[in-house]
Amino acid sequence: MSCSVARPLNSVTVSSSSATVSGIGPIPEAAPSSLCAREPHVPADRLVAEMVPPPRFDSVRFATYLPDPNQPSQTEAVRVLSGFAAGLGGAHATGAGRRGFLGFGRAKAAKVPAGPRGVYLDGGYGVGKTHLLASLWHATPAEPSLKAFGTFVELTNLVGALGFQKTVQTLSGHRLLCIDEFELDDPGDTVLVSTLLGKLVDAGVALAATSNTLPGKLGEGRFASVDFLREIQGLSAHFRSLRIDGEDYRHRGLPEAPAPYSDEEVTKAAYATDGASLDDFPHLLDHLARVHPSRYGALTDGLKAVCLTDVKPVPDQSTALRLVVLADRLYDREVPVLASGLPFDQLFSEEMLNGGYRKKYFRAISRLTALARDAQRLLEH
Repeated sequence: MSCSVARPLNSVTVSSSSATVSGIGPIPEAAPSSLCAREPHVPADRLVAEMVPPPRFDSVRFATYLPDPNQPSQTEAVRVLSGFAAGLGGAHATGAGRRGFLGFGRAKAAKVPAGPRGVYLDGGYGVGKTHLLASLWHATPAEPSLKAFGTFVELTNLVGALGFQKTVQTLSGHRLLCIDEFELDDPGDTVLVSTLLGKLVDAGVALAATSNTLPGKLGEGRFASVDFLREIQGLSAHFRSLRIDGEDYRHRGLPEAPAPYSDEEVTKAAYATDGASLDDFPHLLDHLARVHPSRYGALTDGLKAVCLTDVKPVPDQSTALRLVVLADRLYDREVPVLASGLPFDQLFSEEMLNGGYRKKYFRAISRLTALARDAQRLLEH
């Protein structure tokens, strides 16, 4: 199937300098790009090199995490994680690369630090777990090339792109692997990642992970450490669980999600915004099926905004899961999303929202809604 972008803006004519549309402002010479026209080919070394905290967490540190004085577990988490990071300095736990005098002789094993080589941040939504996980990555005294940070989905996509053995080989020399949003709702992927982590632990890699409970369970089974430790089975002894209590800061005074705009408003904004893309939503969903999810980050390279027309309910589970990954990559890169059609909270069917992947779908709705709020400024030119 050929991929087409959103309907052209018939009322706009672009001159050799620039055009102006009433209420929108000057229009750049170039028409908006199309995600559907992009087919990125990402080398394996880039996939691994990009396993760093996303841009919105570039500058976070333990010092910028502000513990709630009414939640002592938050202060304790900072203390424990700071010590954990400091303990990861020095040689790799397996002593890889260490040789005898002048580099000859049998490799000498480094002393493995006492205590668990993994830490699990256990808490509900919005208590700052990703902030703390990214702070741990930044605080660990090792070169960025020896530390990896990614979501559970990014890790499974890496295995899909490189193969299991190549992934083990690539990550085994790392000092630390941070896994954000460890998924507890996909038995197959959980077994895959647990097996991978077992290989990495044997190679001396330290681990850190977070996961979330479902939004509907925040009042009851709020914490997931029992589920997490059960799912990783033989690895549980390698993890220390840190429970982090607190109120979801994202629910404090959060504005209502904006209603979708008209096709004309979205198209005009795309033409008026330098670095914007413009696509018909159903065609974009078709295109995502032809691009490996590990390349969705590259798919969004250089974008300042994503404009979508004719947003409709996602037709099936496979398409929905691909959209979840794209939403994560756009959120990581803070790319606003302006859309027409249905609001984002109507993307997924009731069956999907009540099924095994509901956590992913709730996260996608939350993130796309946040990016839709950010996109309101595109109409304020």
